[in-house]
Amino acid sequence: MENHLSLEHSPIREKIMELYTDLFLHDGYGKISLEMRFLKRGQKEIIVSSGKDFRFVVDWPEVRSAGS
Repeated sequence: MENHLSLEHSPIREKIMELYTDLFLHDGYGKISLEMRFLKRGQKEIIVSSGKDFRFVVDWPEVRSAGS
């Protein structure tokens, strides 16, 4: 398996950085959580939570490379 992520992960990484920045600049406290689980059809669901849930679905690399 390759060590880098495809471009479909960019929105997830951007959301995590946005939430981190918001929490850091906030004058109180906060929490960010990240959950991942396998879905059917060779995908993973990623849920980023920080007061609100942000749901993303991405292809699992082993399935993507097997189809190539």
